Parts: sequence; structure tokens; C-alpha cells
Amino acid sequence: MSTVKDTVDVEVPLRRAYDQWTQFEDFPRFMEGVEEVRQLDERHNHWITSIGGVRREFDTEIVDQLVDDRITWRTVDGETRQRGSVRFEPLDDTHTRVELTMEVEPTGVAEKGADALGLIGRRVKGDLGRFKDYVEGGGTTGGWRGRVRPEDPGTAH
Repeated sequence: MSTVKDTVDVEVPLRRAYDQWTQFEDFPRFMEGVEEVRQLDERHNHWITSIGGVRREFDTEIVDQLVDDRITWRTVDGETRQRGSVRFEPLDDTHTRVELTMEVEPTGVAEKGADALGLIGRRVKGDLGRFKDYVEGGGTTGGWRGRVRPEDPGTAH
């Protein structure tokens, strides 16, 4: 697995940055290659991506979500294997640092080549820059303020 980590400082209050990130169905507005994200329930999303001509569908599960602090996820179904976390840090009353860390396991020749060339990292950097433009431009559409806790491994099915 390759690890990609990047940050962006956005000129909006913490709550606004966090709330916008919880609007998963808006991700195609600022994430390159993301065609659709459909929220299935509080924990699960279905993704359709097309990157470098390779179309993928997969499901993700939010494993930990703490309001105004972090969202952590992993893939649970499909060919794509990844996990990651986005963290939110208030810099002052009107600025927030957004830090995205992803672990991606490239599959197929095209994805392995893109990873070797550092294209995944550049895409993440671009996505964060577009998120900055989107959230600062007033594109916010709401927010979800619930808590998702990691499941107790002893109770997982």
C-alpha cells in the first residue's frame, strides 16, 4: 500500500469545513475522477470513479467519525482497496487546516504506474485545492453532526 498525505488551509471556520466534508454526495464537485458518491446510510457510501480510463465501483465504510475533528474510512467492497482519514484543526476562528491521509493499494498496470509516478499524490493535492475553492466560494450544502464509533472487534459480524 502507498501512503499519501497532504494538507490545505481553508479560510472558513472549523464547523463549515467539517460540515462540508460530511456531504459525501458533493465530492464529485471537487474530486477529480469521482463521478458519483451515494450515501447508503450513516456508515456506508457507494462510489463510482473513472481515473485514467479505468472505471471502478466500490463501497466504503466510515469506521470513526468525531464531529469537528476527524472522519476515518476503509473500503469494504469492490476492486479498490484503500483506507484513510481526514482531520480538521482550527487555526483561528476563521481558518481551518484540513489534513488528508490515504493508504491506497493500486491494482492493475495503469494504477501501479500512476502510483510509481506520484500521480495519486498529485491528485490528492489537487482535490484538496478544489475543496478549498469550493468551501471558500460558499458551496457548502449542509452537514452531518453525528458520531460514528469504531465497532468493537468482538461484536463485528
